[in-house]
Amino acid sequence: MAGIGIPELMVLVMLVCVFTIPFWIWAVINIVRSDFRDNGKIVWLLVVILLYTPGVVLYAFIGRNQKIKRPG
Repeated sequence: MAGIGIPELMVLVMLVCVFTIPFWIWAVINIVRSDFRDNGKIVWLLVVILLYTPGVVLYAFIGRNQKIKRPG
């Protein structure tokens, strides 16, 4: 009987986590170095830290557009 069991799911989850670590670090550094309106920085840090992979995806598609553009 072939199928996906608990060990296979654990390996899959671990691989997803390992491959998203660099993107997670990039998102946290990018948020800390950027300026946002109001409490945007705190909100995005919480989203990325608490939601991990979905948080990074949300920040990449939505959060980066909410940064305040610096002149120069």
